[in-house]
Amino acid sequence: MAVLFLLPALVLLGALVLYPIGYSLFRSFFDTSGDFAAFDNYETLFTDDSIRTAIKNNAIWVVVAPTVATALGLIFAVLTERVRWGTAFKLIIFMPMAISMLAAGIIFRLVYESDPDRGVANAVAVSVHDTFAESSAFPQAHPSAKSPLRNEEGGAFITREPVRAGTPVVLPLVGVAPDTMPDGAEAAKPAKADPGRVTGTAWQDFTRGKGRGEVNVPDTAELGYDGIKIEAVRNGEVVASTEATADGTFALPKAADGAHLRYPASNFREPYNGIEWLGPTLITPSIIGSYLWMWAGFAMVLIAAGLASVPRELLEAARVDGANEWQVFRRVTVPLLAPVLAVVLVTLVINVLKIFDLVFVIAPGSSKDEANVLAVQLYNSAFLDKDLGVASAIAMLLFLLVIPVMAFNIRRMRREGRR
Repeated sequence: MAVLFLLPALVLLGALVLYPIGYSLFRSFFDTSGDFAAFDNYETLFTDDSIRTAIKNNAIWVVVAPTVATALGLIFAVLTERVRWGTAFKLIIFMPMAISMLAAGIIFRLVYESDPDRGVANAVAVSVHDTFAESSAFPQAHPSAKSPLRNEEGGAFITREPVRAGTPVVLPLVGVAPDTMPDGAEAAKPAKADPGRVTGTAWQDFTRGKGRGEVNVPDTAELGYDGIKIEAVRNGEVVASTEATADGTFALPKAADGAHLRYPASNFREPYNGIEWLGPTLITPSIIGSYLWMWAGFAMVLIAAGLASVPRELLEAARVDGANEWQVFRRVTVPLLAPVLAVVLVTLVINVLKIFDLVFVIAPGSSKDEANVLAVQLYNSAFLDKDLGVASAIAMLLFLLVIPVMAFNIRRMRREGRR
């Protein structure tokens, strides 16, 4: 009678689990043409560069993602018990779990866009960077062949001759695209002579149209370098400095008389465009970040449920005995939550071993190889390369990797059952 009741479940188990495992093992010993290949496919797993990269990345995933997600879940669970709006916080953190992996991949593909105007991550990175080191509006500017300026070591430009008070100075540059000029730039004007100051004009010495404008002479069709920095340098020391106004004119005190004027290199610093999140170096950490965004909430909910069952008198007893909050957390809370933490950790390890969607969607074509994992490689081998033998060998490798985790989980469950 027991066998009769179990038969439907056994049939489904055999059809959906045991048969695929057995056939994958059988198929892994044959090549693409169906000929017996012995262990050649398994040898390929450790000689093919793409598969070795996938194995290395899977190892990184298994070590980093479950550990960090569990740690974040533990921190969030403990913190939510200490704030009034803990329920709302839990809801916000858990909400990403309602989103599919595919949708999350699309979201983070946009978050990691390299263009700061589109990618949130780079918009934040650029904002923080520019708060402490403002980017230049003149990164491509340089003197023309007939300019009174010459190159100086380090990327600065300096006048060939000393300047004199009462004689207006011209500091023309070229090379700045019209659409990248400062928004406040106005038509360039010749500076007025002032016997008590060194005056001059800093501007874009270029007028569209052949034969238009005069070299080294400000023209109303040309724009001033609004905000560009100018220094007066004597014997290697800066004796005065200023910034040009919207029309490019500037004025330096009498101390600049007899000095050389210099555009410091900071004027020509390339604009900071953020971090290459989806480049070869950061692609795997970036995708792991998106995974944590989704699964930290899952860890938090399970750990919070375990934390709710922790006897409060034990925590209070520890505090009465003189333990501070960190000691209570480390010596009492964490040990009592060890069974729950093990469940969360094991679940996440199994989950990341078969990670596919996020890697497949987020990684651009240029970084696909660097982000490769076993599940993606299995798909590529089976459906793109049409090599079912290697794909079956990868499937068996994944199966073997899961077995120790499952064995640990079963032993833990039996141990808990005996308690």
